[in-house]
Order: sequence, then structure tokens, then C-alpha cells
Amino acid sequence: MMDHIGIQVADVQASLDFYLRAFAPLGIGEAMRFPDGDTFVVGLSGPDDIPVFWLSRAAAVETRELHLAFRAPDRQTVDAVHNAAREAGIEVLHAPREWPEYHPGYYAVFLRDLDGHNVEAVHYGG
Repeated sequence: MMDHIGIQVADVQASLDFYLRAFAPLGIGEAMRFPDGDTFVVGLSGPDDIPVFWLSRAAAVETRELHLAFRAPDRQTVDAVHNAAREAGIEVLHAPREWPEYHPGYYAVFLRDLDGHNVEAVHYGG
């Protein structure tokens, strides 16, 4: 259904560093960037190099919390995201566990990004 998503952030470079560090176990990388005034817009991708997650500078202070979930291929990768976040000093909202209230086999870790958003790595299945 969705093709791509873009979020606006206070500091593009700091947010880029956050997402590359926290979600490196998912194979997230920078696919492209272009200038935007005194900063830049950056598109991130998975191993296919198709930019589907975009970061750009916010025009104003954000007051709403977004929730974004990145799909992981297995539970070990969810755990690796958790470990990467802890090593980087990133706030962990919920450590990895199964969330049966969502559905059986829903295994996820939840983090807080630099702009206050709830970001998740999730695996579906056993």
C-alpha cells in the first residue's frame, strides 16, 4: 500500500546518524541525498537501495509523536537493534519481547528517536 514516507526532523545529520546506528542490523543505509538550503534531504533504504524513508529539516517545532515500525527478518535482528541502541545510548522505550496483544508472534523493540518519535523494529512469526 505505501511506497515511501518522509519525516521532518530538527537536525537532519543527527537524525541520520541515529537511524543508521540504531537500525544498522536491518541493513538500513543512505541511498541518496540532495541539498536543501544549509542542510540536506536524505533517503534511506534497505538492501535493495530504493529510498523509502526520507529525512528532511522541519519548518517548525514538531508537536506530534509519530510511530514508525521497520520490519526485521527475524528475532535476532530485533535483538541486534536493541543492542545497537543501548550501545549508542539511545532511549529504549520497551525492550524486545513478544507482544501477544497485537497478535501471536509479534516480537518488537521500541525506541525514542531524537525528535521524540516512537520507532520500532518488529518481526512477525516465531
